Amino acid sequence: MTATTLLLLILSVLVAGGLAYLQYFFKAKSNSKWNLLLAFLRFLSILGILILLINPLVKIKKYEIEKLPLPIFIDNSKSIQHLGVNNEAKNVLKEFQKNADLENKFNVQFFSFDAEIKKLDSLNFKGNQTLLNKIPKELKQLYRNKNYPIVAVTDGNQTFGEDYVFDFQENNPVFPVVLGDTVKVFDSKISAINVNQYAFLKNKFPVEVFIESNSKESFSSVLSISNGNVIVARQNVQFSKNQLSQKVSFLLDASTVGIKKFHVFLQPKESEKNKINNSKPFVIDVIDQRTEIALIASINHPDLGVLKRSIEANEQRKVSIVKPIEVDLKKYSALVLYQPNQSFRNILEQNKVLKINSLLITGKTTDFDFLNNYVDDFSFRMSNQFENFTASFNSNFTNFSIENFGFERFSPLENKFGSITTKGDVSVLLKAKVKNVEITAPLVSFSEIGSKRSAYIFGEGIWKWRMESYLKDKSFDDFDNFIDKIVQYLSVNPNKKALLVEAEKIYNTGLPIEIKAQYFDKNFEFDPNAELSITLTKQKDKKTKSYNFYNSSNEYLVNFDNLEAGFYSYTVSEKKSKERVTGIFEVIAFDIENQFVNPDLRRLEQLAQNTSGKVYYPNNVTVLINSLLKDESLNPTQKEVVRKSPLIDWKWLLLFIVSLLSLEWFIRKYNGLT
Repeated sequence: MTATTLLLLILSVLVAGGLAYLQYFFKAKSNSKWNLLLAFLRFLSILGILILLINPLVKIKKYEIEKLPLPIFIDNSKSIQHLGVNNEAKNVLKEFQKNADLENKFNVQFFSFDAEIKKLDSLNFKGNQTLLNKIPKELKQLYRNKNYPIVAVTDGNQTFGEDYVFDFQENNPVFPVVLGDTVKVFDSKISAINVNQYAFLKNKFPVEVFIESNSKESFSSVLSISNGNVIVARQNVQFSKNQLSQKVSFLLDASTVGIKKFHVFLQPKESEKNKINNSKPFVIDVIDQRTEIALIASINHPDLGVLKRSIEANEQRKVSIVKPIEVDLKKYSALVLYQPNQSFRNILEQNKVLKINSLLITGKTTDFDFLNNYVDDFSFRMSNQFENFTASFNSNFTNFSIENFGFERFSPLENKFGSITTKGDVSVLLKAKVKNVEITAPLVSFSEIGSKRSAYIFGEGIWKWRMESYLKDKSFDDFDNFIDKIVQYLSVNPNKKALLVEAEKIYNTGLPIEIKAQYFDKNFEFDPNAELSITLTKQKDKKTKSYNFYNSSNEYLVNFDNLEAGFYSYTVSEKKSKERVTGIFEVIAFDIENQFVNPDLRRLEQLAQNTSGKVYYPNNVTVLINSLLKDESLNPTQKEVVRKSPLIDWKWLLLFIVSLLSLEWFIRKYNGLT
């Protein structure tokens, strides 16, 4: 309690006593025998009111024991069952659960993991993926700024995602309990297949097959690729102690249009325990033509290479970087005009007649006075000074579905400083900001006049965006998808459709399948009240099921889990307008969790070494438990907690004041005092 509070309490006693004396003694009309009691009651009630107003606080010190967390993660994926160690995993779990000393020393929490991290309920070993790299991300959310041990009961075989070895924090020791037989069993397998998603009719397409063996003995095998019952390629391969892995390349013919399914098969030895990983399918979509896009520029700039790579990330597109001199525009489906100047006059004059959809990108060398004669959507009044423009995402953009994957954090684009005024109906995806102040000029925008579509990026330096996107997500996918959406907008038929559906052509069994849709009203604005449903039919047995889409921001989504392998046709329909879109996709039977014959001991040992932990096995898990109990650096800590709390509970004090005033009133009335 502070000195000020104490002084106020003393003053309250004096004020309460003075007021009680003033009423019952100094100004009293009669000298009743009840005056002393009534004065005392009045003194207490006034004092209570003053204390209620002051609300004095006192500091209360408590000592709490803080235990370190001990998260224990149990692998619940199919690979544990395939290795035949599901009982060992359950026994290890029981050893931790029954140890009361661990509970006394640590805040023990149990989790199961496969594709997701969950609080441990039960183990069924039916997870279709193993994502060990999600563990450190989950821990960062649960226990911030703490040093604690981690136990992972797993085979260490990760099927998707980033390498988990370097994701764990160094100050949190990891103790892997290795499940599975570490004695190497002979195994040869197909580890990966590299193939483009699309091929073009009457062309050859490359296939790269990566094969490996864990045996130092020399042996020969045959690697073949079949389409249905027909073997389309075959090659003899040789393994030795100096060549445990190799890449085998094939060139296959794309003879007919459509989705083609192939199987790659590596002939196993008779003694092999796991032959499932000797076969792996892949699918390719043969199309009859490729969309050609002209990237026209009169200067050299890093943006050009990035744009070409991002656009060609979609194998259906081919980009030609050309100078704006004698270009035949007729063979191109879309144009990218990079920083136009006077040398683009012939190109822009041609396009007045051809009306090819185009993406215009400006920058420090753009001739804006020249552009004013050819651009119908904007007028430019620009100076020779330069400015940096950052992005602000417009969540109301509806021309196509796109997510904000972090535009605001990207480096600014450079452009000439001045006024960019909209003349027509323009949709803005990214607004421009200068020094975090939003201005009227757009940064990325789109327009449509009749059958001609145009896109604009007002600034150079977009190559930095692709680099920064990779640094954040370890992938170019988000940025490449952003560019692909722009090119797709320019490449599609300009006739607007009310219902748009986005679905892949091939999915793997065991993985979630997601289909997206958008529905637009007559003004081509996104309709959040649409009633979308999908009818899914398995072509083999004609079984049909219907599902409803759910609204997620500016798109509709539907998810399917555990679909069996096979071809499926679908019809997406909107209830009120009767709009419909049909399509087909295939689910491929491929169980990635069934590809392992041994635990990944090397990576688990590396993980333990990087975090100052140690590898253990199910038969010596008690040694791990004892080492955790004996480690004094992991002991609970006692901390002093100081809390401020009111000296008196206001509810009881208020009740006490009301009681005093009621008693005083009753005594006065009962004795006829005024």
